[in-house]
Amino acid sequence: MAVSNNGDVKSNVRLRRTVSVTRAQDITELEKKERAEQPDNPIHRPQDSLLSSSSGYTNYRGLLNLCIVLLVLSNARVALENIIKYGILVDPIQWFKVFMGKPYIWPSVFIVSSLHVFILIGFVLEKVMENVWEESQGRLFIAINLALVVLIPPLVIHSTECNPIGSSLALGSTSIVFLKLVSYHMVNFWCRQKKLQALNHRNRRRGSLVSSIKLEKTSHDENISSQLVNYPDNLHLADLYYFIFAPTLCYELNFPRSARIRKRFLLKRIIEMLFLIQLILGLVQQWMVPTINNSFKPLKEMNYSLMLERLLKLSVPNHFIWLVFFYWFFHSCLNAIAEVLRFADREFYRDWWNAETVQYFWQNWNIPVHRWAVRHLYKPLISMGYSKTKASICVFLLSAFFHEYLVSVPLKMYRIWAFSGMLGQVPFAFFVSRFLNKSNGNMAVWVSIIIGQPLCILTYYHDYYILHYGGSL
Repeated sequence: MAVSNNGDVKSNVRLRRTVSVTRAQDITELEKKERAEQPDNPIHRPQDSLLSSSSGYTNYRGLLNLCIVLLVLSNARVALENIIKYGILVDPIQWFKVFMGKPYIWPSVFIVSSLHVFILIGFVLEKVMENVWEESQGRLFIAINLALVVLIPPLVIHSTECNPIGSSLALGSTSIVFLKLVSYHMVNFWCRQKKLQALNHRNRRRGSLVSSIKLEKTSHDENISSQLVNYPDNLHLADLYYFIFAPTLCYELNFPRSARIRKRFLLKRIIEMLFLIQLILGLVQQWMVPTINNSFKPLKEMNYSLMLERLLKLSVPNHFIWLVFFYWFFHSCLNAIAEVLRFADREFYRDWWNAETVQYFWQNWNIPVHRWAVRHLYKPLISMGYSKTKASICVFLLSAFFHEYLVSVPLKMYRIWAFSGMLGQVPFAFFVSRFLNKSNGNMAVWVSIIIGQPLCILTYYHDYYILHYGGSL
């Protein structure tokens, strides 16, 4: 220590500089070695608990297996309780009686058969528009044909005693044909536009002999090297009906084709189709029907606590059946059809179960519909000057219409529950993407799937019974 002239004490100790990162690591390693050499055999070191976010631990496979075991055990208890209470309700013959008895299935068969008429009309319109009609004339007749595809089946259903389940299947086929014909007409329109542009470009360059020779040579080389179908060579019935039965909603002149049919793969898919459809029908009879029947009294009395209990009880079998149906249709059925037709694009779904936003779920759980909506509705609206938000809302509006179309028409009652549920996805999607993080967003998507569907089922069930059996009850 030193004393200054004014009596202050000065320190000769120099301030220590901050230790560098490398130096700090060396010191830490040295301390570890010194501690390890101490006679008390130290076992403690700085570390966080595994369940702390700062620990960096991510392997929760055991807890996931525990959840799966608990889920299996809890559902096994519910299944056993159901069998003890109601007995065995599974009866495949009963489904045959449902379809063949009153109300009849035959109007639905007539609807599906009549779809071939609209398909042939669409084909004839395209053939005529190739050389005879102008675009404005052809569009009018195409619009009329497409409108009749959607409007005639409801008229048939309402004018006859038609089975609701058969009606739903018939309207599902109608919706698929409608979307396919829209794609077929739009793609042929794009081909005509491109052909017209190429013709105009060729006419402008006709004065140049060199350009004409180059163009002719290029066209000749393309015809030799390429075996792809070009417009209008695609305009024949075999091409159209291949598209009608192919597992896609978007038409192309040249679909990707697989080299051969894999018989073992096809057999697996057929076995899955037969087994899973029986499982779905059995679960509906044994699990869904008793729960729905027991829901009428609390719905009639507007007992909200019992209504909530019925909703939660219905959500488990409904969601399980929905998951089985997803695998049955999007994996087993579509893959079987694609294998028979040697259709090589098998991306019918993506990892929607990892969806952290509502948009991601709707974009990935049904790829054929998503591709159609983007290709034939979203992008055309964007090119017309619509904003992305407005174009997305239009996509949801069309989806909401078809959801309501597939439910209200077979039940012969018009409500807006399915329509409102789809439109409700728009603000819900904004809420999830804006206020919830990745994990919470995924849980919110799952909750909306698990709760939303049984809620819609109960509302339609309540209205259907009040409408048809309210007087007797």
